[in-house]
Amino acid sequence: MPNVPRTNTLPGEPTSPWLAETLEEPPVDSSAPSSDERPSSEEIPLEQAFGADDDPVDVAVIGAGIAGLSTAFELREQGQTVLVLERDRVGTGVTGKSTAKLTSQHGQIYDHLTREFGSRQARQYAQTQEDAIDTVEQRIADLGIECGFERVPSYLYSNEPDTMEREAEAARAAGLDATYVTSVPPFERSQAGVRFDEQAWFHPRKYLLGIADALAEDDDATIAEGTEVTDLEPGSPCQIRANGQRVRARQVVLATGFPIFDRAGYFARMHPKRSYVLGVRLDGRPPEGMYYRPGDPYRSVRTHRDEDGELLLVGGENHKTGQGGSTIDRYQRLLRWTREHFPVRSVEYHWSTQDYVPADQVPLVGRAGPRTENVSVATGFRGWGMTNGVAAGRLLAGLIAGDQPSTRSLFDPLRFTPKPSLGTTLTENADTASTFATDWLQTLFGPDHAALEPGEGTVIREGGKPVACARDADGDLHTTSAVCTHMYCVVEWNDAEGSWDCPCHGSRFDLDGEVLEGPATDPLPTRDTQSER
Repeated sequence: MPNVPRTNTLPGEPTSPWLAETLEEPPVDSSAPSSDERPSSEEIPLEQAFGADDDPVDVAVIGAGIAGLSTAFELREQGQTVLVLERDRVGTGVTGKSTAKLTSQHGQIYDHLTREFGSRQARQYAQTQEDAIDTVEQRIADLGIECGFERVPSYLYSNEPDTMEREAEAARAAGLDATYVTSVPPFERSQAGVRFDEQAWFHPRKYLLGIADALAEDDDATIAEGTEVTDLEPGSPCQIRANGQRVRARQVVLATGFPIFDRAGYFARMHPKRSYVLGVRLDGRPPEGMYYRPGDPYRSVRTHRDEDGELLLVGGENHKTGQGGSTIDRYQRLLRWTREHFPVRSVEYHWSTQDYVPADQVPLVGRAGPRTENVSVATGFRGWGMTNGVAAGRLLAGLIAGDQPSTRSLFDPLRFTPKPSLGTTLTENADTASTFATDWLQTLFGPDHAALEPGEGTVIREGGKPVACARDADGDLHTTSAVCTHMYCVVEWNDAEGSWDCPCHGSRFDLDGEVLEGPATDPLPTRDTQSER
């Protein structure tokens, strides 16, 4: 388990209810691995199970979140043999840290799609999301999964009536049951909104554990948890290195937050964002339905019904990973806003999550890159992975089977969309270059020592090189290289999660440099300092 300082004064357990309710021991930090009742992959000899001889597995899926397990389930229905490789546990990554809204309401997306892609593509996107909600509902019924699935309305709202009217019109033209309204939300004054009917919420990890149990009963499907993939060689078959073992697969699906294998420049076509969520109990009933206010920062509100009653989940305070100052301050601002708008009795949970935002706002699902015909990817869900992850599973399974799904062009990772993406791509890459140069200059001309209290971290200069120094809750000093192993940006301290976050492409590391998430696959090397600081 990563070393995590526990010195901040944020109220509530530092985890999501999805993990707290399904793990025997809730994680110390929302980013930290934990154990539950499911078996470790150490019990599964991968080389004996699949791919060691002349009969490789049909498809290896890397990542057991909603995109990965949806893909695996679809592939098994087609008769493919499947091996799922998960570094942590099923559903403990981004899926287990989401607000778990099953909705086709993805912010101000339909006016954007209609203007930048066309009305046909907007309809395709809308139908894809609606189909995903129906798919989840049907699987829950077929498999008898108890996961709190409930149909509720979803509201988009703001103080820009013209914008809301355009979004409502575009959503209706895309085939959605969307209505322009002026009476929402009940907790915040706004001038206009759009209501989407027959949307849903659910418990994402209970749902995925149900899917995993169904796959586990199938002799031609294996889920290997606690299995870290460190290398991938495309080919016929593909060669995968995981936990020091070699696995062979005819096809590989990368269903991680950021692809660990990048031949298509994903690092330059997406940017990482972090956001924060509070789970609170109220004095009184929470608002019915789901709510989303776009902007910077956005606000997200929904209810979760657990064994103790009703829990209100409030999200927001998004920022680019590794940038934006103290993350504790982000939580505190979100808590102040929550107290201003709701009668908060207690704060039960606080957690954060990370998403990747494509330049043109549409997920990247399909062939991973040039000369990688046997490797597929699902990424860039922009914070709306519950429906997009399910949709990705169906699309990828169809492509692997040799079909030509109608949505393949819209979600094609290799698409060329200069009109909606060029400006954002240039801006984000300029920001990355500026951050890279600024952080290196600050380090080279910065201090060579620092006095740190428990829970604090900073980057110092040691022999002309940047060193990441942090103290854990006991006051012990941990020092590693401060240079991200992905593309050599200087990491920044995340004071709420006790992690080192890369401000360029979103890789995150614990106190001892172990990879938590992002494109990096190698840890930060340990560094010795000249003296105790």
